Amino acid sequence: MNIFDELKERGLVFQTTDEEALRKALEEGSVSYYTGYDPTADSLHLGHLVAILTSRRLQLAGHKPYALVGGATGLIGDPSFKDAERSLQTKDTVDGWVTKIQGQLSRFLDFENGDNKAVMVNNYDWFGSVSFIDFLRDIGKYFTVNYMMSKESVKKRIETGISYTEFAYQIMQGYDFYELNDKHNVTLQIGGSDQWGNMTAGTELLRRKADKTGHVMTVPLITDSTGKKFGKSEGNAVWLDADKTSPYEMYQFWLNVMDADAIRFLKIFTFLTLDEIEDIRVQFEAAPHERLAQKTLAREVVTLVHGEEAYKEAVNITEQLFAGNIKGLSVKELKQGLRGVPNYDVKADDNLNIVEILVTAGVVNSKRQAREDVQNGAIYINGDRIQDLDYTLSDQDKLENELTVIRRGKKKYFVLTY
Repeated sequence: MNIFDELKERGLVFQTTDEEALRKALEEGSVSYYTGYDPTADSLHLGHLVAILTSRRLQLAGHKPYALVGGATGLIGDPSFKDAERSLQTKDTVDGWVTKIQGQLSRFLDFENGDNKAVMVNNYDWFGSVSFIDFLRDIGKYFTVNYMMSKESVKKRIETGISYTEFAYQIMQGYDFYELNDKHNVTLQIGGSDQWGNMTAGTELLRRKADKTGHVMTVPLITDSTGKKFGKSEGNAVWLDADKTSPYEMYQFWLNVMDADAIRFLKIFTFLTLDEIEDIRVQFEAAPHERLAQKTLAREVVTLVHGEEAYKEAVNITEQLFAGNIKGLSVKELKQGLRGVPNYDVKADDNLNIVEILVTAGVVNSKRQAREDVQNGAIYINGDRIQDLDYTLSDQDKLENELTVIRRGKKKYFVLTY
């Protein structure tokens, strides 16, 4: 199957400037293409992973990727479908984010082997030395205000207000395409569907300034079956940085996707073949309670992003916590598995009697409730049931001298830290 047709089959093609011309270009030879990532945080997230993996699929099919991290555009801010102006970051902050994002991208694309090995680029390398006058004369003159105002990303902000800074963003992204075409013969840009206006500014500049044709292909913004988007602006970002979203948390995210989304996400986020995914679909629909699609999705994506060991660790944490077996986990694993649970930092003068500390740490609301829970066998310290009202926490209860895990009932966990 032609790579373009496979991308369509996987649900990865949302818009193109000229579908037949792009399909033909991808069939006839190696195409140089780029995807841009603005450093708006110190990590990419699952929303970015769609474009990253699409880029990887194209590279595996013999095409040459350029990964652009926007050290210049990151200083400006993209207005696309934002309700308000972004807060401008310092150059030092943006530079630090650029470095981190470049490190993340290097895990997904091959930057070392073959004629089509990936190339990392930073648009600050060409914008940093361009004067404002030169930019207006050499680039700005090719864009009419009417054309710029027609972009949906601008239209949506006119009523609430948009600065010239963000208004000019589309010209900057357009120039990225021109620069990469001029220096590296890049003829295709890939990005999220919210970037259509900025991306076609690039094809417009190529046409008007160089009399060349460029291609644009957008991938869909991924939503679940309820229409909810992935991303930090939605407050539900699943980050690619393990310190921000642990492998265990990412594993749980995929394990809990709705049945209606699981097969679609297998096509988008994994490198399983379409035939393999079809086999999984048949088994999954025959026995959805076994959650084969979600388990496969969790395995494939966590392994892809964090490696096989991290995946195995995530499975172990899941199984041990489900069984209530704290003793089967290291402190490192416990920190992953219990990151989101209530936490209390024990003070030097805290009364560590079991009844007192349950109330102080907020595990229960009253001493009466605490006594009832202890006597009824509902309280566990590091996996051991405690039914002695006189039990007092000691150094022996500090796992690796860092934390104590309290469980109330079957699944309610609390962490004491020291």
